[in-house]
Amino acid sequence: MLIKRNPNGIDIPFSSEITPRAVFEARRTFIKQIAFGSVAGGALLDLLSREAFAQGAGAQKLAAKTNPAFVVMDKTTAYKDATSYNNFYEFGTDKTDPSHYAGTLKPRPWTVAIEGEVKKPMTLDIDSLLKLAPLEERVYRLRCVEGWSMVIPWIGYSFAELIKKVEPTGNAKYVEFISLADKKQMPGLRSPVLEWPYVEGLRLDEANHPLTLLTLGMYGEVLPNQNGAPVRIVVPWKYGFKSAKSIVKIRFIKDQPKTAWNIAAPQEYGFYSNVNPEVDHPRWSQATERRIGEDSFFKPKRKTLMFNGYSNVASLYTGMDLKKFF
Repeated sequence: MLIKRNPNGIDIPFSSEITPRAVFEARRTFIKQIAFGSVAGGALLDLLSREAFAQGAGAQKLAAKTNPAFVVMDKTTAYKDATSYNNFYEFGTDKTDPSHYAGTLKPRPWTVAIEGEVKKPMTLDIDSLLKLAPLEERVYRLRCVEGWSMVIPWIGYSFAELIKKVEPTGNAKYVEFISLADKKQMPGLRSPVLEWPYVEGLRLDEANHPLTLLTLGMYGEVLPNQNGAPVRIVVPWKYGFKSAKSIVKIRFIKDQPKTAWNIAAPQEYGFYSNVNPEVDHPRWSQATERRIGEDSFFKPKRKTLMFNGYSNVASLYTGMDLKKFF
């Protein structure tokens, strides 16, 4: 495996000359496991090819200007943690399943259909989405309903930019996001744990909020497969399952959509699912969280912040009982 080096120790002028992060990390894994003799040759090569592909070996670099208005000051989660500890049930229910099995996903060619209550329905390929608005890097907290969190430098632009392009009609009250459901690419679809395809949704004003990010990359590269390639939504004040991955259809609709987890367990997963330390999951508290990559036996858990710390979204819910509309 070729690892390109610069003998002069200066910056490499072209991104194509930079060794992809996943290739480097896969090589490091290879050397480590060879040293300990823990994996047989054929199995090891299969492991490397599968995981390097899933993690975006040869990933396209994405040039994006950091928007300081959308950068939290928390320490960023390490790339290896953000790409190896994931919820993506289309590839399995274990946190490591997506990084192991998402290599079967083919993020190109890819199209997203935008339809429903809009004046200008359209179907956009991934290159058109990349060019629809200037790309920004935003460092967001991600809080999962199971009680863990990360801090990730995402790349994309406000979903409001796409909303402006398609011009919703006065009938549009909600936005529905539909993920890919292809058993050939997604082995987890054989499991009945959820109703497929995965569907999520937002109220139109939530979708229009500047924080809601149409996301096409992270850590300076296109999205790795296990993180929702090639396009996902990120809604940082809501629990992670609200941020639909591998989106193939976006529908503007009149009525509140039926969403995957709300269908599966309505007593546990509400439509809004705003991060709220005062509303516990029926099986565990939401008052604290552990930050992936920073947890240790002696380190106390962090206190969970209302709206995950994004207090400027509170006006979206004026007058609502957020314990009832959880």
